[in-house]
Amino acid sequence: MTPPKSVYETAVAALRLIRPTNSLMMGFAVIIGEIAVLGRIPSFFEMALGFSVSFFLTASSMAMNDYVDLEIDLVNQPDRPLPSGAVSKTGALIISALTGAIGVLSAFPFREGAVFIALLTFVISALYNLYGKKTGIWGNLMVSYCVAMPFLYGGIVVLGAVNVTSFTFFLLAFLANTGREVTKGIADTEGDKLRGIRTVALVRGEKTAALVSALFYLAAVAITPLPYVFGQLGMAYALLVVPVDVGFVYSSYRIIKESGRASALNVKTQVRYWMILALIAFLAGGLLR
Repeated sequence: MTPPKSVYETAVAALRLIRPTNSLMMGFAVIIGEIAVLGRIPSFFEMALGFSVSFFLTASSMAMNDYVDLEIDLVNQPDRPLPSGAVSKTGALIISALTGAIGVLSAFPFREGAVFIALLTFVISALYNLYGKKTGIWGNLMVSYCVAMPFLYGGIVVLGAVNVTSFTFFLLAFLANTGREVTKGIADTEGDKLRGIRTVALVRGEKTAALVSALFYLAAVAITPLPYVFGQLGMAYALLVVPVDVGFVYSSYRIIKESGRASALNVKTQVRYWMILALIAFLAGGLLR
């Protein structure tokens, strides 16, 4: 296709490359983590820079993802900016490097720990895009780290340290998302086989993958009482997290009972709802402690 002929078209293509919806969600996740830990709305400075770190690091990862997946997208998503010719491969690399640099630099006004985590997250997301996608469970863990880190990072921004609430928030998201990634492997077996991705389902079989998924979901349930037990979140959190736990237990039961593709698709969707409910529980627990 003919490359964009105007600055506007080029800007729109670059925006599509970074998947703004994903980047915005990850940026707001930091703010939610800040509120849950503080129990109030943080300063504009803390919100703006915390948001920027996560937004731009996610944008960098999205651009790098499209660069690495160009050959696949030429077949599966030819309208994406790279395969359509709206953005060049060099342009995608420049966008990825620039947004990654902005994300890391946005962490510098905070403490050293915040800068270290921003750098670590940038490195892990790059390693995943370049090498981790076909490694199965190791790739799942890398994705889950990047998904969960904004919640931990929010606490570090406002407190300068990790407390029980922020660590539980991070670990719950990490465990639940890892379980969901393994479940997705059951649903996507045929496509993953063609792409050479060594998912648990392909390497060990669907039943083993179902059991691994369930163990991750149940591990997430096991840690939810910690903020209440340690007195950091009150009764509002304790009540709101109950349906989260029930949901994860139910999804664990479903994926073990029926480990096929149809069940995996249903459980994958269910788990997204439980994770949203967990986010609401932490947010309300922080504000209503």
